[in-house]
Amino acid sequence: MSKKKTVVIGLLGTVMDTGTGPERWQRWRPTVDLCRHEDLVVDRLELLSAARFHKVATQVAADITSCAPHTAVQIRPVEFKDPWDFQEVYSALHDFARTYPFNTDQEDYLIHITTGTHVAQICLFLLTEAHYFPARLLQTAPPRGRQKGELGSYSIIDLDLSCYDAIASRFHQEKVESLSFLKSGIDTRNADFNRLIEEIERVAVASKAPLLLMGPTGSGKSLLARRIYELKKGRRQVGGAFVEVNCATIRGDAANSALFGHVKGAFTGAVQARAGLLRAADGGILFLDEIGELGADEQAMLLRALEEKTFLPVGSDREVASNFQLIAGTNRDLGKAVGSGEFRDDLFARINLWTFRLPALRQRPEDIEPNVLYELEQFAHREGRNVTFNREARERFLAFAKSAAAVWTGNFRDLNGSIYRMATLAGGTGARITLDLVEREIRNLERLWRDAAAGGEMPDTVLEEILPASAVAELDRFDRVQLADVLRVCRESTTLSEAGRTLFAASRQKKKLTNDADRLRKYLARFGIQWGDLARQ
Repeated sequence: MSKKKTVVIGLLGTVMDTGTGPERWQRWRPTVDLCRHEDLVVDRLELLSAARFHKVATQVAADITSCAPHTAVQIRPVEFKDPWDFQEVYSALHDFARTYPFNTDQEDYLIHITTGTHVAQICLFLLTEAHYFPARLLQTAPPRGRQKGELGSYSIIDLDLSCYDAIASRFHQEKVESLSFLKSGIDTRNADFNRLIEEIERVAVASKAPLLLMGPTGSGKSLLARRIYELKKGRRQVGGAFVEVNCATIRGDAANSALFGHVKGAFTGAVQARAGLLRAADGGILFLDEIGELGADEQAMLLRALEEKTFLPVGSDREVASNFQLIAGTNRDLGKAVGSGEFRDDLFARINLWTFRLPALRQRPEDIEPNVLYELEQFAHREGRNVTFNREARERFLAFAKSAAAVWTGNFRDLNGSIYRMATLAGGTGARITLDLVEREIRNLERLWRDAAAGGEMPDTVLEEILPASAVAELDRFDRVQLADVLRVCRESTTLSEAGRTLFAASRQKKKLTNDADRLRKYLARFGIQWGDLARQ
């Protein structure tokens, strides 16, 4: 197989390449110099030059023929009036690249980026990176010595960075650090969760489109949103603020005013103008937690703000602008909310481009231990004293935390509160959490989860997401409380069998029963519910 010919494409150096008389051989002229290297045989030089510099280009071509007769020189007309006008230079070079008859089967191309203005050099780099030029970059440099006529140096740069082990290793380490940052430095072991974080990292650094974080309360949506912001800010991808608001805490006119601002006198009590949270997030990230709680008006205004980057403050007839990236969080099934008319389908389509579902703590048993260690480190940082478990207490707590008895209703919020309580009761610096403290905390957690399942708004909320309001109203309180707990476990489980194992753990051990899925299926059928109605979205 014959060796490919080497073709160099480069701009004429209208200053650096000039020279007449014998002295021109004693100064460094990059275009001429690159053809004089014995270890870089240039078969053809494509010299890009504007017509007004034809005399200089002709002299350069003649000098190359004189010192390197094996190099054929082609002067190619490339016109731009202002060599510092980025748009003009890029357009001219782009047009040349698109019309040039590249033959990569027989020729190897190098783009000389030493000559030309900085703008031209940048344009050549970008066009090569985008593969308009199917080439590598060629960079030349003047000689380090002072001897006249001495050859300079050159280097060939392949933009396929994977070819460079050191650079690839550096980027790999940066990626590892980014992933660790998003996980708050926690050495998580759950494979599915780690893959999720890797995908979030790739999207976060490459996209400005809205992100939707779904998951149960306490699964870490708020912390992850802030980490995404800090990651992007560290890479100078955002310059504005991180603005967080829980949409469940604002309603009606208060929601409109909080999000979009208002003008003075817009309503009773509006004694002064308010900029609003969308404007506060200009250039940064707006995190709308529980976005499913927004009212219809706010949803419509938010959609317009996302699409047009403008909106009307309450009481104003003058639009204001804000260029922010949206991260939305929800523990609701927004797809079902769209079906029931509670959430706009066009807004859902707009924020559903990148959707990430954070698992519940119970679905990540491998990650409970590293999160316990993390919470102890956070306690030490906040309180200024180190507290650890003794071995027996640590084994007992982890065994309980991973068992079916630990439902972790509040997910990481429950775990955080649990570790904080035990560490506080353990005493001063150097103290240890004992088995007695662990047993007390286990009883405390079981009581908290029992109370949560039996009272408050949680049961009705869970039931109304699955059953018609009329069906919920006909349930006895006994059935309502029991069914709500069953549905909650089902919604936190990935399969019918997993939910059954959690719900029938005690009776299975006593009676040696194994068909938990069938028992659960029959129980749900009593209320007209099928597993498909509960599948995690």
